[in-house]
Amino acid sequence: MSEKANIGVVGLAVMGSNLARNLASREGNRVAVYNRSKERTELLVTEHPEANFIPSKSIDEFVASLQSPRTAIIMVQAGAGTDAVISQLAERFEPGDIIVDGGNALFTDTIRRENEVSAKGINFVGAGISGGEEGALKGPSIMPGGSKKAYETLGPILASIAAVVDGEPCVTHLGTDGAGHFVKMIHNGIEYADMQLIAEAYDVLRQAGNYSPSEIADIFSEWNKGELESFLIEITGEVLRQVDEKTGKPLVDVVLDQAGSKGTGVWTVQTALNLGTPVSGIAEAVFARSLSSQEAQRQGAGHLPSKTQTWTIEDRAAFVEDVRKALYASKIIAYAQGFDAIRAGAAEYNWDINLGNVAKIWRGGCIIRAQFLNRISDAYAKNESLLSLLFDDYFTKAIDTSIESWRKVVAHSSLAGIPNPAFASSLSYYDGLRAKRLPAALIQGQRDFFGAHTYKRVDLPGVFHTLWSADRSEVETTPSSH
Repeated sequence: MSEKANIGVVGLAVMGSNLARNLASREGNRVAVYNRSKERTELLVTEHPEANFIPSKSIDEFVASLQSPRTAIIMVQAGAGTDAVISQLAERFEPGDIIVDGGNALFTDTIRRENEVSAKGINFVGAGISGGEEGALKGPSIMPGGSKKAYETLGPILASIAAVVDGEPCVTHLGTDGAGHFVKMIHNGIEYADMQLIAEAYDVLRQAGNYSPSEIADIFSEWNKGELESFLIEITGEVLRQVDEKTGKPLVDVVLDQAGSKGTGVWTVQTALNLGTPVSGIAEAVFARSLSSQEAQRQGAGHLPSKTQTWTIEDRAAFVEDVRKALYASKIIAYAQGFDAIRAGAAEYNWDINLGNVAKIWRGGCIIRAQFLNRISDAYAKNESLLSLLFDDYFTKAIDTSIESWRKVVAHSSLAGIPNPAFASSLSYYDGLRAKRLPAALIQGQRDFFGAHTYKRVDLPGVFHTLWSADRSEVETTPSSH
């Protein structure tokens, strides 16, 4: 073979094919392609002769087509399929070569794989790739982990295909082993929350305000000109304007109201629970999708009492602005919780993750790309040790100007029987964070009563246990060595 490829792609479904085309379109890249079913490889090469791919019919041929250090990106279904391809490449690659998993892998799987592959001297990189099919083709946000040594070779290649904002490619080395896939997981969790919050804003506008889908589309288009400007707000307007060709109704009214999930939102919540980090907005978004799919229960719940009250709206413009502010405040909470989870994960797994850089690479290419992320990047640039986004002056002021509307929307929605779990849980999180004293003191008393779990006091150092009397009228507090 006269000319070899500097990068290869294994797995040529839509995401893999588009990523390969993106790579091939950038100066300096020659791309080797391989798929287990050779028909996919042949189709890609035939449909895109301009890409000048190096196709392979076998894994051995694919490996032989790569220049040293060999670098291959795996774009196959997460799980056993990914493990199988990694095993095939690891058997054929040499020390110093690089295997990249570009799928939505669970970060703990990436940690395991990196340990196994690096033992052979081969570099393993878990890289989150966000932006869907279009992003893969035109420029995604890329979140790679792995060794810094591997990034010396891989970084320029990834930078060549990433989205670019303000002259900066939306890719950066995030940390060792599973750091990249961890950050991508949290990205997807925030995405769940963002989408749920937008849906709740739509629902309030529709149920309480009696706006039509096309009217709400206009509202979202107007919102997209301000601080809520984002990809998700933009596409929401387009979705709401779509008319079903068969019925002539708004498409949103003929789509079954059961939301699907591919698991990354669930992983985010499970991981946050393990880390002891509250991500209540993300959790409610995941649970809302679960509830939407409880078809039998929802059908059987029509007889349940409601005792709702009519939401009287006297100033419609003010009402719309209240919903906008509630959406913006809740969105701030979702991102604050997501970045808190990244910080906690970095501490747990010894990753040196720069939160400001995370915000930067999310500004373009990815699903949650938004003007808002510039503010987050600025906040961490001012203070790398910022304990919460809510403590940054910009976000403190944003909440201050929104909180009255936020409370009004949550309270009126509750009285009217309009569910908005993400709005409400975000507000409760905010109030819990700012509370001078929480009822957790009572919970600690209960735990000590039934399980001798001990507690700490506000006025004395150490750990204590109370000897609760049989008639509960006399107690004795003593220092405990528990």
